[in-house]
Amino acid sequence: MANQTEIAVLGSGCFWCSEAVFQQLRGVLSVQSGYSGGHVQNPTYEQVCGKDTGHIEVIRIEFDPIVISYQDLLEIFFDTHDPTTPDRQGNDVGPQYASAIFWQSDEQKETATRVVGERQADFADPIVTKLLPAAPFWPAESYHDDYFSQHPNQSYCAFVISPKVEKFKKRHSDKLNS
Repeated sequence: MANQTEIAVLGSGCFWCSEAVFQQLRGVLSVQSGYSGGHVQNPTYEQVCGKDTGHIEVIRIEFDPIVISYQDLLEIFFDTHDPTTPDRQGNDVGPQYASAIFWQSDEQKETATRVVGERQADFADPIVTKLLPAAPFWPAESYHDDYFSQHPNQSYCAFVISPKVEKFKKRHSDKLNS
């Protein structure tokens, strides 16, 4: 019997940052940047940045739940962004940067709801992460793929993504690919 994979769709601000983190996890088979939650078919980056499509920048993670659990992914999600700032991550501001979990099943919804409740104690301000039902996922343009690894010296990568990735690696070294 073949292993069953699962999908997680998470929005935690800029998808370049999220992709750079989740690609490094053992049990993660693929990470794709894209858009979800809006009302425009096949939106472009420019349309989403225009703030009127309703889309959130997300990553779509295909993972092996035998190797890494959905709960583990959510713990890392909460460790690698600020879930208390509505429509904002650092200097990135707008509805496309919302903290969001697009649950793909009733089981994922239950896990997400529980994890949000458990993690609230870790934050001084209320968690504002949106728990949303599965919605169409639209892949981002190909120039967003592997952005951090392709452009490590670009200023945003060097000053925003790199420190985030290093902090993540220290905290979750037990879950990294060899």
